[in-house]
Amino acid sequence: MNKNRLEAFSDGVLAIIITIMVLEIKVPTGSDWFELQHLIPVFMSYVLSFFYIGIYWGNHHHLLHSVKQITSGMILANLNLLFWLSLIPFATGWMGENHFATNTVALYGTILLISGFAFYILMRVVQKNSHDIEALQEAFKILNKKGIVSTIGYFLSIPFAFISPYISGVIYLIVTIMWLIPDKNIEKALKEGK
Repeated sequence: MNKNRLEAFSDGVLAIIITIMVLEIKVPTGSDWFELQHLIPVFMSYVLSFFYIGIYWGNHHHLLHSVKQITSGMILANLNLLFWLSLIPFATGWMGENHFATNTVALYGTILLISGFAFYILMRVVQKNSHDIEALQEAFKILNKKGIVSTIGYFLSIPFAFISPYISGVIYLIVTIMWLIPDKNIEKALKEGK
């Protein structure tokens, strides 16, 4: 399979995920500004999830730049990641509609945790099939460290949701900020390796 084909498929799935999330924001029946107040939790959960999907999209893009050739293991690992990411609209909608209730925030954290593991699996498969450049291996180590911090954050967010969903929300925001700017070490290593 061509690398561009895998990337195009993944881009399409991620675009559909974002589209589904925005369609979950129901238009109010009234025209008063007050009507929008009821949408604040839904909009907040959408914004958070939009950033998460965008972060995965950017890092997925950088990750696939390092690939020499696509393998069947890579296709399966990619599908695994896309499956878990496709559940984010459900968790986003449930969390927003229920004003960040405990169970909804815990489920959201669980899906983020599993999505993080799925990205780690894809990263490991890609790393085995990437260009043999020392700087690239260092870039993967940096990416892995950020992944470990994220995993710890997601793992902690699940029990914290039962103490205070706000603590989990802060954890989600911290992880989002940590990943907001895509890691360009892979891109830089590939340029240096040419």
